[in-house]
Amino acid sequence: MAEKTKGESEEADASQLIDQRIAELTDWRGAMLANARRIIRSADAEVIETWKWRGVPVWERSGIICTGETYKAAVKLTFAKGASLDDPSGLFNASLEGNARRAIDFHEGDTIDEPALTALVRAAIALNMTKAKKKT
Repeated sequence: MAEKTKGESEEADASQLIDQRIAELTDWRGAMLANARRIIRSADAEVIETWKWRGVPVWERSGIICTGETYKAAVKLTFAKGASLDDPSGLFNASLEGNARRAIDFHEGDTIDEPALTALVRAAIALNMTKAKKKT
């Protein structure tokens, strides 16, 4: 069997840490984060999971797509370049005043609009890929 590259190993470690975070959240937040993660990962097969800033799940493809933070009353998906994304479904409901980021706060009892979140993730990836091509 081939050995894992450093990047593959780091992604596996990050995925395990995210698994642990979800398992630690025994209330609605764990289920919400798990569902958001599933949608983000299913939006594009090349999404990579990382773990940054002392314990924040991060999803990337050609740059950061979004982070998944958990708070007492919310699960927050923060899109790094959210201010540059179209949000026709109006998912963004937090961090609306910034010049770069936008966030979605999910609260207990909320449901995730899967098609809208999938479209937002794909738009973030497309934006990341456009900016990555300009650098080369």
